[in-house]
Amino acid sequence: MPNETDLYVYFEIILYPVVGMLVIEMISRKAKIPNWIKLLAQALMCVGFGIAYLVMQMSNWLTAGVLLALAIALFYQAKLSKFHPQKALY
Repeated sequence: MPNETDLYVYFEIILYPVVGMLVIEMISRKAKIPNWIKLLAQALMCVGFGIAYLVMQMSNWLTAGVLLALAIALFYQAKLSKFHPQKALY
């Protein structure tokens, strides 16, 4: 059953988390925030968008799943960056 959502709405759904990630990146670089805090903030933002996309009237389960998988990877990178900075990828 196809839904009546325009293509630009799907573009916006994908664009919002990307803009959020970039804003967090710019703020953390400007304020010289440690990498693990930046990664943690980005992971929490991904979880927030993922949950929001799951409970929206038009459920975007695939986008939400990708965001939640990205959040898991970001939590892991934040843990590595906090406890083993020499093993962190960046």
